[in-house]
Amino acid sequence: MDSLDRQLLGLLRDNARTTVLDLASTLGVSRATVQNRMRRLERDGVILGYTVRLQAPDDAMRIRALMLILVEGDGDALIPQIQAEPAVRLLHTTNGRWDLIAEIETDTLAEFDRVLRRIRTIPGVANSETSLLLSTRA
Repeated sequence: MDSLDRQLLGLLRDNARTTVLDLASTLGVSRATVQNRMRRLERDGVILGYTVRLQAPDDAMRIRALMLILVEGDGDALIPQIQAEPAVRLLHTTNGRWDLIAEIETDTLAEFDRVLRRIRTIPGVANSETSLLLSTRA
């Protein structure tokens, strides 16, 4: 991947609906060059798809957080138990100080508190640290 590929990906990330002609004009290359590069990036699995970002006005008031979890013992046995919690939207394994990162979303702080307590009492959760997400920038 060269500089032109990275510039093309940046433009597509900003607006995946930008026309090939506009992309070519912005990049200073031919339409065929942009089409060929996009095809190659798709074929190579760099571009997995095209999507839209939606504003979620109803979700703007939801409580969202990242819970960093330190696992004691068999982390693989712990994962399904954490995933079974309905408020856990995504669960990531990671390296470093924390073993897992759970993305949590609830409607109220009281519900959020109950979710944290349930996860913290799962056998194998040695420690955790949680940060509320205050804003998100795309």
